[in-house]
Amino acid sequence: MAVDSTRIVAASRNQQCGNSLQQTLKLTRLIQKESVDLIKTYKASQGEMSELLCKVSVPIVPDPKISGMDTSEKIVSIYTHLQAFLPHLKRVYEQQTDLQLPTSPVLDGLTRVSAHSRNLAALINIFYQSLFPNVPIQEPAGGPTALPPPQNVFQQKVYGCVVLKTYKELLANVSKELRTLKNNKCKRI
Repeated sequence: MAVDSTRIVAASRNQQCGNSLQQTLKLTRLIQKESVDLIKTYKASQGEMSELLCKVSVPIVPDPKISGMDTSEKIVSIYTHLQAFLPHLKRVYEQQTDLQLPTSPVLDGLTRVSAHSRNLAALINIFYQSLFPNVPIQEPAGGPTALPPPQNVFQQKVYGCVVLKTYKELLANVSKELRTLKNNKCKRI
């Protein structure tokens, strides 16, 4: 009887893990697609030499690489990276409101990607809590990442393009990690 109840609990957890992770992966893929479209729209709206804007190095933009040795560390890394990018996406939106018309597809795309990203961070947190119910996610010790000081128009265009390009890279890394977790973690619970 005890063995059967253990199997039922494990099967239930496995299904919950799979469902939660599937929903998270689905949203990640949606944001990836939106970010690809947003970069194209962004570059098209920035005028001449827009291709060169994304090739400049901007050291204050968070690194898109996921870190961690075990599952919990990787999920926390995904969560903290998503959280780190939110203020940067907000700053790009604020800067673009000065450079774009209110009806600009860039502003619409930034609003959509930011909203979906906040939802993705929440889903990652929920997924983490389902796997590790007694271990809360620790926020990074250094606090939020630094935002740029006041910038001229060219610097704003560069910053926006680099943020969007790097965020797209982060989403690709998140998607890869989530697929690995789905194949490894959710089947073994």
